[in-house]
Amino acid sequence: MDKFRKKADRFDWTLTLLLFLFFLVSCAAIYSAQASGQYGEKNFLIMQVFWYVIGAAIISVSIFIDSYQYKRLSWYLYGFGLILLIAVYVAPESIAPIRNGAKSWFVIRGIGQIQPSEFVKIFLILALSRLITNHQEKNLEKTLKTDFLLLLKLGLTTAVPLGLIMLQPDLGTGLVILSILTGLILISGISWKIIIPIYGLGASLGGLIFYLVLIKPEFLEKYLHVQTYQFNRIYAWLDPENHETDSSFHLMRSIRAIGSGLITGKGFGHREVYIPEAHTDFIFSVIGEEYGFVGGSIVVGLFFLLIYHLIKTSLETNDPFNTYVCTGIISVITFHVFQNIGMTIQVLPITGIPLPFISYGGSSLMGNMFAMGLVYSIRYHHKTYMFSSKNSLNA
Repeated sequence: MDKFRKKADRFDWTLTLLLFLFFLVSCAAIYSAQASGQYGEKNFLIMQVFWYVIGAAIISVSIFIDSYQYKRLSWYLYGFGLILLIAVYVAPESIAPIRNGAKSWFVIRGIGQIQPSEFVKIFLILALSRLITNHQEKNLEKTLKTDFLLLLKLGLTTAVPLGLIMLQPDLGTGLVILSILTGLILISGISWKIIIPIYGLGASLGGLIFYLVLIKPEFLEKYLHVQTYQFNRIYAWLDPENHETDSSFHLMRSIRAIGSGLITGKGFGHREVYIPEAHTDFIFSVIGEEYGFVGGSIVVGLFFLLIYHLIKTSLETNDPFNTYVCTGIISVITFHVFQNIGMTIQVLPITGIPLPFISYGGSSLMGNMFAMGLVYSIRYHHKTYMFSSKNSLNA
């Protein structure tokens, strides 16, 4: 009985409650999204429950593997992820079809679509966390030279999967990869004397490109062979009314749906605004229309609680590798939530990024559940180390 209690005490019940609440929100929103009949006989609710069961199984396996083993496996998983990205790029269209202009998925008969990049994000977090930990162990005396070397290692390690993802092309996932890199750089201990100039230069280049897109698109078209139609999402974001019939159709529908929900919403199952594929990237529009500002705020609040819990876990762990892993996961969740909700209310341009744990999608959910499995493992085995220390002192 005491042994069972110790295991129960080490289990992350708070995270379990949060995931269960996300499951309920996801099921309710997906049920409403498919009620309009636009998907025919497909039942995405049942499939989402199935993916949650698979995700629970992933967590059940992940929790019993400690951080030392994850650290050992990190480069193997990173290499496996690169193989998957190469395979999806070179595979014939019968296996990896081009959909919406991107070749990002394997189609497996009887299962559906599997997107390798969703798993690569977590594999990259493990690899970068190990890289930072090993570098710091070998360079106890920090200098600008060692910091620059670490930054170079991080950049090169990230550039390979980022390049393969951009070949698909998948801008949304590419931005998530950059958010992982940024989050880990900021807590890696690299001197701000290096970080500020590099990110300042990056911000300046980004501003220049944005200026050229808006003011001088012909320059990009002439010298970089970029077609103007490729910037339609930016134009639609800034001036959606003039692009409502094409590139800003989803955005305008989303704004109307969320706006029509007002404070308390129209109620469960009382959607009136039609939004194509509302069960995936625009699931927050369904929540906003049916449950209004109150319902949307509750969902945002759940994400704040999740991020707070992850930050608390990263601060409590006694292993630097675990801290970096938690930071990478926090970066992924935060960016996904900010970008997904932001694009539904015209704060940010539209990208194909789902809302974690709520949008329908097997690959996204399995990737996120694997990330949560790492958090479960960190808390479970962190408690183990504490008990072990206590027992050794009492021996």
